[in-house]
Amino acid sequence: MAGPEDEDRGAADRIASVPTGATEQDLAFMAEAIRLSRTHTGQTSTNPSVGCVVVKDGVIVGRGVTAVGGRPHAEPQALADAGKQARGATAYVTLEPCSHYGQTPPCANALVEAGVARVVISLTDPDPRVSGRGTAILEAAGIVVETGVMATESREALAGYLTRQTKHRPHVTLKLAVSADGMIGRAGAGQVAITGPLARAAMQQLRSQTDAILIGIGTALADDPELTCRIPGLEHLSPLRIVLDRNLDLPPNSKLAATASTVPVIVVSDGSPSPQRGQGAEGTDKGEPQTLRARQTALESLGVEILAQDPADLTTLLTTLAHRGVSTVLVEGGAKVAQAFLNAHLVDRILLFSGPDPIGERGIPAPINARHIPDDFHHLRQTRFGLDLCDIYESDA
Repeated sequence: MAGPEDEDRGAADRIASVPTGATEQDLAFMAEAIRLSRTHTGQTSTNPSVGCVVVKDGVIVGRGVTAVGGRPHAEPQALADAGKQARGATAYVTLEPCSHYGQTPPCANALVEAGVARVVISLTDPDPRVSGRGTAILEAAGIVVETGVMATESREALAGYLTRQTKHRPHVTLKLAVSADGMIGRAGAGQVAITGPLARAAMQQLRSQTDAILIGIGTALADDPELTCRIPGLEHLSPLRIVLDRNLDLPPNSKLAATASTVPVIVVSDGSPSPQRGQGAEGTDKGEPQTLRARQTALESLGVEILAQDPADLTTLLTTLAHRGVSTVLVEGGAKVAQAFLNAHLVDRILLFSGPDPIGERGIPAPINARHIPDDFHHLRQTRFGLDLCDIYESDA
C-alpha cells in the first residue's frame, strides 16, 4: 500500500532478492511488470494477477496483465501486444508461466511459440501443476531463464494467491487505527475518527483490492458500518462482508443487512444462545424475545447468507472461505476479533495506523501498538498520510 510519503524499509530485502547477473534494466522492467500486476489485484478470481512486459532492444513492445475474472493470462496478452517484435525479445513475468492445459493453453508454450529469447521470472509458482515445469519448458526450448528478480516485491503483490496455495487459506491482513493514547475507539460513542481523510482514502483503496472484509458483531452493533468501497467508480469492487455473530444479533435495519442484496454479506453463526443476551437481542412487537429462527429468516429475506459454523473456529472459517475462492481477508473490526486472529496465529500482515490525537476517557485499548508487536512479525515499512502514520508488519511464519 503506497502513500503520499513512503519510507521504504524493505530495501535490504529487495537487494537480497536480486540474483547475481540481474541488471538495472532487469529491475526496471520487472518493476513495471509488478506495477501492471497490481492494477487487477482482487479482480482475477482464484487466479493470480500476473504482470508481463515484453522488451526488445531496451524498449517495452508488449504489456499484459491477467484479465478481470482470471482469463486470459498476462503472457498471451503481452505477446499479442508485441506481435512480431516478440521474436528474440525478453519477457519479464511476475510469476512462473503456467505449464498445464486448463481453459487456455500453457503460457510457457506461448512464449516458446512466440520465439522469445529470454524470460525473466520473479517468483516460482507454488501450484504443484506448475512449480518448476513452466521453467523447464522454456529451458528445453533453448530460452535463457532468470529467476528471483524482485521476488520480495512480487511476493507482496501476489500475497493472496501465494497464501491460498501454500497455507490453504486466505491471506489475512489485520487493520487497526490507534490513537495517540493507544485506543481504538471510545465506549458507547460509535465510530470515532482516529485518522484523517488521506489515511481513510487509502483504506478505501485497499477494500477495492480485497476479496472479503471481516468484523465482529460488537463492531457491527456499535458502529453500524457499511464496509463498502466508496471510491467513485470503484463501488462495484466492494468486498464480501463477513460478520462473526454467534447469536444472529445483526439488526435487519443495519446498513450491512439493508445492502446485502447488492453487496454480499455472510453472518457466521452456530446458533448458540449468547450468554449475555439469552435467547434473543431483539424483541417482537409484544416485547417477547425473537427466536434464532426468526432472526435468521429476517436476515435471509434481505439477502444475508447465514453460514452455520462456530464463529470462534477461525481456522475452519478461513478454510471454508478459501474453498469458496477467497484469497484475501481484511480484518477491520473489534479488539476481541483482532486478538482472536493474533492468538490463533492467523494474521499475515498488520496495518497499524497511528493518529495524532488522543481518545481520552472511556477509550477502548488497542490489542497491539507500535511498541507491542508480536515477536513473530517484522517491520516492513512506514507510510505517512498527512498527520497519520501507517506501519506495516509482516509475519515471519
